[in-house]
Amino acid sequence: MSIKDITVIITSFRSGKKIKNCLNSIDREIKVLLIENSNDSNIKNNIEKEFNNVECILTGENLGYGKSNNIGLKKVTTKYALILNPDTLLHSSAIENFIKTTKKIAEFAIMGPYIQEEKSKKNKSQLNNLTPVQVTNVKGFAMFLNLSEFKDVGFFDENFFFYFEEIDLCKRLGNHGKKIYLVPDIIIHHEGGVSHEESIKREMELSRNWHWMWSTFYYHRKYKGFFISFLIILPKLSSAIIKVLIYSLIFNKEKREIYYQRLSGLINAILGKSSWYRPKV
Repeated sequence: MSIKDITVIITSFRSGKKIKNCLNSIDREIKVLLIENSNDSNIKNNIEKEFNNVECILTGENLGYGKSNNIGLKKVTTKYALILNPDTLLHSSAIENFIKTTKKIAEFAIMGPYIQEEKSKKNKSQLNNLTPVQVTNVKGFAMFLNLSEFKDVGFFDENFFFYFEEIDLCKRLGNHGKKIYLVPDIIIHHEGGVSHEESIKREMELSRNWHWMWSTFYYHRKYKGFFISFLIILPKLSSAIIKVLIYSLIFNKEKREIYYQRLSGLINAILGKSSWYRPKV
């Protein structure tokens, strides 16, 4: 196996300078598919001009994490795919260590790296003595996929727009007896929550809150049925209602909007509606 056997897939939405930082951390010999959730031809032209290993695909609209990644995965012709968020940076040894690990673990569906988050003080030295460990799921902003293991499972459930997509995928893989590993000596830096332009930060925050609640209920309902799922989310539903009322009474518009979006996302999921909310940008 070599780097020629890997394709990197990055899903972005007006990611600004972050996407270029990410691309600069990737070896230029590795094919990259950038799925840009807009119709901005300037982004496509600028990226493809600067990075000769990148093919930028414009979706024309914001399709969400799962559907966008599926577009990339269906175009991949290599044996492996590495899914990255635009606010990640590959450590210089990351790809080399992925390759080394595939030689140690022949049967796997997904490998997840150790991820250093900007907001976390966790020290990698805590993990130095750990070998790859089998887990039930890994975080979605860096996933190394062995595509031959997905024939009977498929890729992401496109009903999710944001949140729970990777958890759902890992659960389906596990139900089919596929193996998922966490590999501590593969390092990827993740800033978290900064994968888009600063100018749309507020709208993206509202969108995240809506979809967090919608996806929570949809995921549980998918595997546990309506009644049990309703009991699981009832405390969140009650909390959202109470906080909308409280923040309305004290005229805290910013907080009220957040909990209103959570409430709206939950109600839409309970009523069986699709994850229709999109950032107003």
